[in-house]
Amino acid sequence: MELHNLKPAAGSNKKSKRIARGQGSGHGGTSTRGHKGDGSRSGAKLKRGFEGGQMPLQMRLPKVGFKNVNRVEYTPLNLNQLQSISEKLGVETIDVATLLANGYISRTEKVKVLGRGELKAKLTITVHAFSETAKEAIEKVGGSVNLV
Repeated sequence: MELHNLKPAAGSNKKSKRIARGQGSGHGGTSTRGHKGDGSRSGAKLKRGFEGGQMPLQMRLPKVGFKNVNRVEYTPLNLNQLQSISEKLGVETIDVATLLANGYISRTEKVKVLGRGELKAKLTITVHAFSETAKEAIEKVGGSVNLV
């Protein structure tokens, strides 16, 4: 193989379709645009989702769902996680500042304590919300629950 016999692989280079360059090109006359109609005119564009006059898919399907703008998103924190946090940090008081300082939540997050797992330590917990089961479990062990 030498430089003078290098050439591209067969079929890899195609000639471009030269439109509107006379009848001999095979793409003269209507220049591949068909006859008359909006699509044959310059600047013609179809609306997004246009299906040739047929009812478009997004209009055929029913509207569904609702997004509540007032919904409050909480970061869940279970009892077993609280237990491990108290053991790891060696604290009896867990609040939003403690969780933030140790990287369990970010600055804008709100925390809700949920009742999965079991709690053995007597803790004072101050967060944004509690589930009923979590509240009962914390108070059963002798801990206290405070809302921010």
